[in-house]
Amino acid sequence: MTRVALIAHDETKPDLIEFAQTHEDQLRQYELIATGTTGKRLIEETGLEVERKESGPLGGDLMIGAEVAEGKLDGIVFLRDPLRAQPHEPDISALLRICDVRDVALATNRSSAEFLIEGLAD
Repeated sequence: MTRVALIAHDETKPDLIEFAQTHEDQLRQYELIATGTTGKRLIEETGLEVERKESGPLGGDLMIGAEVAEGKLDGIVFLRDPLRAQPHEPDISALLRICDVRDVALATNRSSAEFLIEGLAD
């Protein structure tokens, strides 16, 4: 089964929820994981089944990165806030790097997320 991670910084969580609601039928076909608060909101606001990891600042980004390193993820939608520094920026950089190393599709904005979801459906 296709496995996809959904991650969003606080300022972009509403965008990710809207994205998930728009693509709910497609996302139901995937095994979903998410960082803590994002996963909680996805479950509450969409009804999707989501495996929750720790929140990003508590290691959730690294936990998802470990799944990439182990070959357990097919894609990641990570709606980041490019205008604010994050206290766990090294973890975010590590996640982005391992996606490049392992050639895992990574969408960091709504437009690329649309392409990622459509591409995984093929």
